[in-house]
Amino acid sequence: MTTPTFPSLLITLPLVLLGGALALAGAVFLGLSGGSTGLNPQALWLLLTDPAASDPITATIIWEIRLPRVILAAAAGAALALGGLVFQALLRNPLAEPYILGLSGGAAVGAILGMMAGLANFPGVTLLAFAGGMVTLALVLAIAGGRRGTGKDTLLLGGVMMNAFCGSLIMLLLAISQDDQLRSILFWLMGDLSRAEPGQLHILLLLAPLMLLIMLLARPLNLLLMGRDAAATLGVNVGAVSLTLLIATSFMVGVIVSQAGLIGFVGLVVPHIFRLLAGPDHRVLIPACLLGGAAYLVVCDLLARSLPTGGELPVGIVTALIGAPIFIFLLWKTK
Repeated sequence: MTTPTFPSLLITLPLVLLGGALALAGAVFLGLSGGSTGLNPQALWLLLTDPAASDPITATIIWEIRLPRVILAAAAGAALALGGLVFQALLRNPLAEPYILGLSGGAAVGAILGMMAGLANFPGVTLLAFAGGMVTLALVLAIAGGRRGTGKDTLLLGGVMMNAFCGSLIMLLLAISQDDQLRSILFWLMGDLSRAEPGQLHILLLLAPLMLLIMLLARPLNLLLMGRDAAATLGVNVGAVSLTLLIATSFMVGVIVSQAGLIGFVGLVVPHIFRLLAGPDHRVLIPACLLGGAAYLVVCDLLARSLPTGGELPVGIVTALIGAPIFIFLLWKTK
């Protein structure tokens, strides 16, 4: 794996930032205007530029319902895409991502335990989700033979096995949960962005420093692609960098799972697309995945709200319908 030269970075990075920003702005505009109560672009533009001249009911729908939902979708997409990118670099496996490795499932077990215990969304549920994700990740790495022995097949089998085990634990918890909790937990499990509220969005500020930290570690991530020994030879403190990235990524995933439930395959689809478009340099891939992941999940959520199903679909169903065939293709391609 080679690192792009500096001149190519000067060309690629501005293009990625400009393209990603435009894609995200377009996705946000569509996310605000689409849904069960349609709003034409002209009316939305008037609402954004001159709120006093707009219908108060429409303004309430946009500012208090759709905007928090779009922001949560964008944050979740960015965090999950970045999480997938980090795992793929650390484990040197293009199929690694939080959902497939069972990290999201472990976080879901922790979050459900918090819900059943009557803890508030933050910080109780979030911390339990983080703990559940970390325990699951540690078990997957142990099954795969430790950090130096993470072969692709063993790692994937370990992740699939832990995912199935977490699924069984989730079913057990659902079986013993009270009836008034059951429906909300079930919908949340499939990826539920409808619970976004303006008051919850301050939690997302937790994600910003973690994303910035990962951006600062882009160069060590590039060197880790050459192997742990080669990276150590070039001056990377492999243990400290890996542990920092694993903790930061696991906490990001825990926060998102506690707020939005299980949303799979974002961390697989988005990094794979941008790796094909922009190459392997993480100085480009990280901002690309942040902007692209945010735009991708906003559009998936818009589809979930707009498909003719007689009601709204959980967004996790849409991401799975898109991501599962891509995962099968990548699995077939790596054989």
